[in-house]
Amino acid sequence: MRSPYDAVMDRFRVTGGARLAGEVRITGAKNSALKLMAAALLAEGVTVLEEVPKILDVQIMSELLRRLGCVVEGETTGTLSIDVPASPGHVTDYDLVRSMRASICVLGPLLARCGEVQVAFPGGDAIGSRGLDMHIDGLVKLGATVENEHGYLIAKAPKGLVGTPVWLDFPSVGATENILMAAVLAKGTTVIDNAAREPEIVDICTMLSGMGAKIEGAGTSTIEIHGVDGLSPVRHRTVPDRIVAGTFAVAAAVTHGDVTVRNARPEHLEIALDKLTVSGAAVTTVEDGFRVVMDRRPGAVDVVTLPYPGFATDMQPQFAVLNAVSDGHAMITENIFEARFVFLQELLRLGASIRTDGHHAIVRGVDRLSGAPVLATDVRAGAGLVLAGLVADGETLVSGVHHIDRGYDDLVNQLQVLGGSIEREPEPEPRF
Repeated sequence: MRSPYDAVMDRFRVTGGARLAGEVRITGAKNSALKLMAAALLAEGVTVLEEVPKILDVQIMSELLRRLGCVVEGETTGTLSIDVPASPGHVTDYDLVRSMRASICVLGPLLARCGEVQVAFPGGDAIGSRGLDMHIDGLVKLGATVENEHGYLIAKAPKGLVGTPVWLDFPSVGATENILMAAVLAKGTTVIDNAAREPEIVDICTMLSGMGAKIEGAGTSTIEIHGVDGLSPVRHRTVPDRIVAGTFAVAAAVTHGDVTVRNARPEHLEIALDKLTVSGAAVTTVEDGFRVVMDRRPGAVDVVTLPYPGFATDMQPQFAVLNAVSDGHAMITENIFEARFVFLQELLRLGASIRTDGHHAIVRGVDRLSGAPVLATDVRAGAGLVLAGLVADGETLVSGVHHIDRGYDDLVNQLQVLGGSIEREPEPEPRF
């Protein structure tokens, strides 16, 4: 079967100058839904996930699960049904795994469920090194053997996994998830210290607990897992996507708009929303989300990315755009992904004033950006370029929008409803 990445490439044509106003409703989090899909492998039977975003990565993960023997339905409806067999497959296909970094999250659940797993080294966004050492070290501490052969990680635990203390050198989200999903079926107790604290981690713990897992400390830096003999399928609602919500919040600010974001949890965006307030926006909470109103040119705000509850690296490109059109100058410090500043080279093409030095960038606000052809290199860079196009003079052509499709559910339509001028069109054939 062809990968969804084999589809014809499109681009976005964005015309700047419109003020965004109205309401937008976001769906469940990409960074949670994909891991919940992997967690479903831990129990035989039908697991149902609600509020699953209709994005490219969900299609890819659905196909990956199908090739493992699962019956997956509903990836284009928002309610996903995953029927897991008694004996799922344990070898993932290279052509799918290379397309999506999150596919590595099947490593832990398949190892726990099948006693062995072969996972191709994953691909995904070109935003810097994201090694698997902590994933591997944690599984080895649980009793697995892990080898690297011909581009595959091969992990085995024929006698099962055994709970143990695991210390992470860095609060890695992916490593926390893999170790967590492996430990729920291990014998005894596992304690993950310096665990990631993201809302998506809490969401996975909530789902696993509903399946019968015994987990304490979700949302803290210490997670304690008491292994159980088996889990049951469950129905679970995916946590709202804080990064998509934050993207629309920044879109309102840079376009001097008035946008209410529904099905959002402002407590998951506390620092980002506070930064918008400092920049001059009026941010208020509503019953199921928040509202952002900006009536002037935003002020510049410094940004330092850190693991949650710090400022999210996935919001850094959006705030780079805000600073690019701000009144003043600000420093952006990127502490998570060293290659994330590649995006800034595209922003320079639009007339931004940016100087980089290692993991720091000084952004000086300019009166206006100027539309030009640009290339999205990852999910959030693509979203940032769309925001830049919304405030640039003339037309901005954003290529590589398959990256944006990986994380944003119908972004074009949502922006059009808010008054943005954006169209999707086929990428012209190159002429040589």
